[in-house]
Amino acid sequence: MRYILFHKPFGMLSQFTDEGTGHPTLKQFIDVPDVYAAGRLDRDSEGLLLLTDDGGLIKRLTDLRHHIEKTYWVMVEGSPTPSKLSQLERGIQLKDYRTLPAKIRLLPDPNLPPRSKPVTPHGPTAWIEIKLREGKKRQIRHMTAAVGLPTLRLVRVAIDGVKIGALQPGEWRDLTPNEIRLLKK
Repeated sequence: MRYILFHKPFGMLSQFTDEGTGHPTLKQFIDVPDVYAAGRLDRDSEGLLLLTDDGGLIKRLTDLRHHIEKTYWVMVEGSPTPSKLSQLERGIQLKDYRTLPAKIRLLPDPNLPPRSKPVTPHGPTAWIEIKLREGKKRQIRHMTAAVGLPTLRLVRVAIDGVKIGALQPGEWRDLTPNEIRLLKK
């Protein structure tokens, strides 16, 4: 079995084919046969992506019933007041569902690599950490927008106990035996 931790760069698709979009894909970065992404990050998001040929692990990590915790660092535009943070923590009513409660905290500016396309805010910005146990399409962007804090940059930094660490965008490495154990527990 093969288990890979990849730092997905901004603007890249979380799949091996571009389907005619012209966007970079996993194929440009990872030349390992028969591995697949265990979940996705949208094109505008960055950070930790796991790839494996272990179908059971992919199912465990992507099935919402397992409630695997994922940690994101999110740059938002606006001032994350205690009231707005509390709303995010309790869960947000979106169009067709209510998000589960999340763990939220303000972050000092994290030491992240610069993004290939710089963020251009129109007002004050802040960083918050969001820990979710679900992951619907563009969920964090919808949640922060619902409380008046549009997301400007979104970086996944951990899945369960596995952290992105010092990997730079576009770099990958094999998971350690301990990291594999963490994901399978």
